[in-house]
Amino acid sequence: MVSSATVRILCVAGTRPEAIKLAPILLAAAERPNLDCRLCATGQHDALFDEALRDFGLSPDVRLAAPPHDPSPDVMVSRFADTIEPMLMDERPDIVLVQGDTNSAYAGALAAYRLGIPIGHVEAGLRSHDIALPWPEERNRVMIDRLADLLFAPTPESAANIEFERDVVKGRCLITGNTGIDALLTMRSRLLVGGPVKGRRLILLTCHRRESIGSGIEAICAAALRLADRGDVDILCPVHPNPAVAETVHNFLGRHSAISLTGALPYRDAVMAMVRAHVILTDSGGVQEEAPALGTPVLVLREVTERPEGIASGNLLLVGTDPDRIVAETNRLLDEPALHAAMARPAFPFGLGDASAKILDAIEQYFSSAPSDDHPLPFARTWIMDSAR
Repeated sequence: MVSSATVRILCVAGTRPEAIKLAPILLAAAERPNLDCRLCATGQHDALFDEALRDFGLSPDVRLAAPPHDPSPDVMVSRFADTIEPMLMDERPDIVLVQGDTNSAYAGALAAYRLGIPIGHVEAGLRSHDIALPWPEERNRVMIDRLADLLFAPTPESAANIEFERDVVKGRCLITGNTGIDALLTMRSRLLVGGPVKGRRLILLTCHRRESIGSGIEAICAAALRLADRGDVDILCPVHPNPAVAETVHNFLGRHSAISLTGALPYRDAVMAMVRAHVILTDSGGVQEEAPALGTPVLVLREVTERPEGIASGNLLLVGTDPDRIVAETNRLLDEPALHAAMARPAFPFGLGDASAKILDAIEQYFSSAPSDDHPLPFARTWIMDSAR
């Protein structure tokens, strides 16, 4: 076990949301002399990943060359894991942190597990309870939780999901809040945000989910066109770089004067857009967490959500991808001030901004405690941490 020596933490990540949600941990760890926290970029998003980190004054410590792209999530995970494993042998961290449910996160956890390195899962326990929605994210987070030694659940509901799976999930679970709220409040404090914007109201639209590609994205775009025709709104749509999404969005929405299509927004600009929006239409998991804290109503363009806490707080409403439902519910928020006000009350179901501190406290405690029946060290840990030295 690691005693009073510095604990080496290696975060493995590859996408923009992971960069945003791990940034507060990296910043907080830099203030603790007994922690050495580094970041490995898998290359899954590359430019977007680096841009998100720059908003926090950070950059990767280790950068891997992304393996050739393959549309199959299983092939992508396998290729990433094979690339990550030799890097872990070089770095020899005491613990690997992964965040969320991406292919990079699953691959990082899988590679660490093969080598017997303890795994911490940031944002553990989220469940849609439908393995295909979203795919492959639901599969990824279920499998990461089964491999993890420390499970950092953002809410009591996510912790309850872990407890329900105790026959296969063996790690220690702690309720910490979501580090995305840490990042959001940090960035919000840096922005100069004025009062309500006069004139046409802003609708922020984001869509990219794999299960919606094709008819689902087309239906969302059809709803956006009908809303733009109202004449009293502007729609801002940052377009996801996935060609299967971008081509559809540009073909449907690229010629309407009330719709602005942009590339992915830098994180600070994305936060500003969420603050200024009258309503957000999104299938993004991160936005479902962030918008309640900002008091911006969200219509979720999905059939199920693994973030029911925002539904319970009254800030989110599931509407799916049916154009009639999307238009009807958006019109209600635009035309019924009382309904909008009810959904616009700021709420913090995903934490108060102190998740990073709680996660680092838990890691320090983990490595200062002797192994016990309810706190075993992973079976192969001595192989890499001792025999390989």
